[in-house]
Amino acid sequence: MSAVFPSYARYDLSLVKGKGSWVWDDQGNKYLDFMCGLAVTSLGHAPEKVGAKLKAQIDTLWHVSNLFHIPGQDRVAALLTGNSCADQVFFCNSGAEANEAAIKLARRYHQKVKGTGRYEIITFEQSFHGRTLATLTATGQQKVKEGFLPLPEGFKTVPLHDLPALKAAITDNTAAIMLEMILAEGGVLEVQQEFLDAVVELCKEHGLLLIVDEVQTGMGRTGKLFAHQHYGIEPDIFTLAKGVASGFPAGVMLGKGYLREAFSPGSHASTFGGTPLAAAVMEATIEIMLEDGLPQRAQEMGEYLRGLLREQLADTPFVKEIRGKGLLIGIECAEPVGDIVLAGQKQGLLFVQAGPNVIRLLPNLYVSEDEIHQAVDILVQLIHTYANKVNGEAHS
Repeated sequence: MSAVFPSYARYDLSLVKGKGSWVWDDQGNKYLDFMCGLAVTSLGHAPEKVGAKLKAQIDTLWHVSNLFHIPGQDRVAALLTGNSCADQVFFCNSGAEANEAAIKLARRYHQKVKGTGRYEIITFEQSFHGRTLATLTATGQQKVKEGFLPLPEGFKTVPLHDLPALKAAITDNTAAIMLEMILAEGGVLEVQQEFLDAVVELCKEHGLLLIVDEVQTGMGRTGKLFAHQHYGIEPDIFTLAKGVASGFPAGVMLGKGYLREAFSPGSHASTFGGTPLAAAVMEATIEIMLEDGLPQRAQEMGEYLRGLLREQLADTPFVKEIRGKGLLIGIECAEPVGDIVLAGQKQGLLFVQAGPNVIRLLPNLYVSEDEIHQAVDILVQLIHTYANKVNGEAHS
């Protein structure tokens, strides 16, 4: 029995090596990776330029306290703010911590800068924002909250695209509205432009901050560097993690300049946020992503992948919808897809679910047409086989 807490429902695989779009297990079996550690290894496994920068930093300096200036942080912050609507950056270690920082910043801005008592954050059903007590409370999925009562106060969750419910939830205590542009964990559900525009107007009308969770959708994944750039909006705060550091633990919370005063010295901190090692990996990852035009490549390859899937699954009623942006793709099916995920592993293809009935595809942003064809060939065969099995059982 392992000494590790059994908090993960692990697949029966031990992956020990990766390169580009491929990983190998401890038995020497090779797999085409279309989950990328859940949108983390966006440059592929073991990208050489990132590795070289990390190795150089390892030979120089690993860690200093954030009580000192860390030049690498300034370079990463300049890259991020120079390519976004943000003016300020806070470094941490994960998506949950980035979202926790966003929540704290929104509350402190209203309470310390604006002089109000506002503290409530409105989120949406099927959202996912993290596993800390605050971020799991913000998450719009009941399953992540079971056994963790009492939950912190200050959060309301309403149905996505239900404008009357959203308006009814806003009170004098509301500080911010927090949402994802695509609810990746909740089924690869895209926010409608008309609803998003209404959210922006409500924030202006009521003096609320708009927080966009870009932990999974950010860093080129959807065809723009940040998913909110598809919609012509400028959030007050947005968060990053996953793809920002090629697998090295890192998270980032970004905000507008008028929020600077809310995070005055001593108000928030992170021992390991933006260490020299983390900064080196983030800097290399972002530079490569920009130099190689990977957001645009994700847009093009995502269209290619969705086109192949729609063409080859058009005659399958078992597939209800193929959706997503860039290389964040969901295939909604008529039945649970857990068995298809396991069957894919046996065929050498790794992918993951997004809720019980949705197959989620997250290849790296360098994925080739040949690799896409290999994945589609396997996936289409798996879906047809499973659909025929379900139909056969239904008629027996």
